[in-house]
Amino acid sequence: MKPRDLALALAVVVVWGINFVVIEVGLEGVPPLLLSALRFFFAAVPAIFVLGKPRVPWRYVVGVGLALGVAKFGLLFIAMNHGVPAGLASLVLQSQVIFTVLFAIAVLRERPRPAQLAGIVIACLGIALIVLDQQLSAPLGALALVIVAAGFWGVSNTITRYAKPPDTLRFMVWVSAVAVVPLLLLSLLTEGPRADADALRDIRWSGVGAIAYLAFAATLFGFGVWGYLLRQYDASTVAPFSLLVPVVGMSAAWVLRGEAVGPQQGIAAVLVIGGMACTIVRRRTRRTAAESGELVDSAA
Repeated sequence: MKPRDLALALAVVVVWGINFVVIEVGLEGVPPLLLSALRFFFAAVPAIFVLGKPRVPWRYVVGVGLALGVAKFGLLFIAMNHGVPAGLASLVLQSQVIFTVLFAIAVLRERPRPAQLAGIVIACLGIALIVLDQQLSAPLGALALVIVAAGFWGVSNTITRYAKPPDTLRFMVWVSAVAVVPLLLLSLLTEGPRADADALRDIRWSGVGAIAYLAFAATLFGFGVWGYLLRQYDASTVAPFSLLVPVVGMSAAWVLRGEAVGPQQGIAAVLVIGGMACTIVRRRTRRTAAESGELVDSAA
C-alpha cells in the first residue's frame, strides 16, 4: 500500500474508533433515534444532489437503509443511551463478523473456511466473557441490543454482497437518505414530539459538533475513503485495518471518557479481535471491491 493510502486507511480507523465517544457526547443532549436521524439527514443532504443516483437496484438501497441505518444504528444508539459505554460498544459490535459469516453460509451458500469457523468460536468466547463479567457496568439488556445491532449489520452486509455497489460513497449516501424518515417517525412515536422539540431547541454546541462529526467525518469521509481503498487494493489488504477500530474505540473511551478496561474485558477484547482476524485474513487473491461488499461497513 502506498504511504498516502496507508495514511488514509489509518485516518479512517481513527475517525471510526473515536466515533463511539462522539456518539456518547451527542446522546448527552439528543434522544438516540433523533440523533441517528440527524446524522443521516446531514450525511445525505445535499450529497444526494451532487452524487446522483446510487447505480444499484433500489431494493438493495432500501434493504440496507432499513437494516443498517434504522436497525443497526438505531439499536446501537439506544443501547449506548441506556448505559453501554463507548469502548465496550465498539468491541461488542464487532460480533457482526459472526453474523456476517453465518448469513453468508445460509443465504449466499458460501462454504466456510476452517479459519472462519475457528474465528466464530473464538469471538463467541470473547462475547461470553463480556456477558459473564461480574464487574460489567453496562445493563445486560442494553448489551443485548448491541448484539442484535451487530446481527442487523450482518444482514446489511449480506444485502450489500448482492448489490455489489460500484461506488461505496454514493451507495452509503442513498442508504443514509432512506434511513432518515423511518428514524424520525420512530423517534416521534417512542421518544415523543416534545422531547425531540426540546432537544432541538436546547441543543448545545457539543451536540452540533457530534452530529457534524457523525455525518461528515464518520459517514462521508469514512465510507468515501474506505470505498476508494477497496477499489485500489484487494480486500485482503484493506480488511485487516478494521481490526484496529475497536482498539482505537476502547483507547479513546479510556483517554477521553475515563472508561476503565478490567482484566476479563481485556482478555475478551483479545478474543473478539482475534476471532475477527481469523474470519477476514486469507491468502491473497485478486478480488474486486464489489465482491467485497461485506467489508463496506466497519464503523458505528
